[in-house]
Amino acid sequence: MSETFAQIGREEAVRRLFEGSGYAAFEQGLAARGEADGSAVAASRLLLEGTDFSLVYFPLKHLGYKSVVSVTGELYASMARPASLGIVLGISSKLDFEHIERLWGGVVAAAKEHGYGHLSLELVPSRNGLAISLSAVGFRKASTEENRPAPASKDLVCVSGSLGSAYFGQQVLEHRPDELEKYRMMVADYLKPELNPATVAQLEAQGLVPACGLFVTRGLSDAVLRLSRATGLGVKVYADRIPFEGNSFALGKELDIDPVSAAMNGGDDCRLLYAVPLSAYERFRRDFQTFDIIGHLALPEAGTVLVTPDGLEHPVSAQGW
Repeated sequence: MSETFAQIGREEAVRRLFEGSGYAAFEQGLAARGEADGSAVAASRLLLEGTDFSLVYFPLKHLGYKSVVSVTGELYASMARPASLGIVLGISSKLDFEHIERLWGGVVAAAKEHGYGHLSLELVPSRNGLAISLSAVGFRKASTEENRPAPASKDLVCVSGSLGSAYFGQQVLEHRPDELEKYRMMVADYLKPELNPATVAQLEAQGLVPACGLFVTRGLSDAVLRLSRATGLGVKVYADRIPFEGNSFALGKELDIDPVSAAMNGGDDCRLLYAVPLSAYERFRRDFQTFDIIGHLALPEAGTVLVTPDGLEHPVSAQGW
C-alpha cells in the first residue's frame, strides 16, 4: 500500500525525493552565481491540473520533465544558461508519495539534462488538483548583450522545430487513444517535448546573437505578436514555410482541423523562435539546420500578418491580445 504524505510528513518526503538525485535537499541561498560580468535572467511558470494537463493520460514522469522544459525554454530564448530552479508542488489528497516520486523523477532528469546547478522543492496541500509552480534563474554573458544587434526589417524569423504537433498529439490522446503508435511523434511532442541544451553554447560559438528571442508555447500567433511588440516592427510569417510533423495534414483532414490553424493557435509546442540578422543567413543555414526560416521582420506599417501561398496577407490574432 502506498504511503500518504500524512504518514511520512513534509520534511521526510522532501528528504526522500532528493535521495540519489545529485542535488541537496533544504539547501539555503539558491541564488546561483553566474559570470561576474554577466546578467541574471528569471523565468516562471504555473501549471494547473485540468487547465494545462490531465492526469487521465499524462504519465507523471513525463509531466515533471515537461514542466522543467516549459520554463527552461524561456532562459534559452533570452540566451541564458540555466543555473537554479525552484519548484512548489500543490498536492491534492488523491496523490500519494509514490505519485509525486514519479513526477519528481522527471523533474530531476530534465534539471540534469539542462545543467541546473541547484534545485529546491516545497510541498503544499491543494484542494483543486495538482499545481506545479516553477521559478528558474539563468545567466547570460555580458558579451551577448554587447554584441546583440538592434532588430531590423528583413531580419529572419526562425523556429526550432515543427509547429502544431503538440496540439495534434493532445487530440490523438483524447480522441484516438488506440492510434498512439501511428502518431507517436506528435504524442511525444505533447507529452515530453525536448529542447537542445547546447543551443545557447552553439550560437555563442558561432558568434551569432539573435536580435530577439522568444519561447513558443501558446501558438505561433501569440509568439509573433510578442515579437512585434518586443521589436517595435512588423512581422511576416509565410504559411508555406511553417514546419509540420509528417502526419499533420492527414490527421488534420480526419479531425477537420487545419494544420496551419493548429500551428498558429494550438499551443504547447515548446519551440525556440529567434530573429536572426539577414547578414547571418548563410552561417545560420549551415550551422543550425534544425531551425526553419518561416518569415521575417518588416516595417511597422506592415503589421503582423500571415502570408498565404497565393500572396494574401491575413492579420494575426491570438487569445489574450
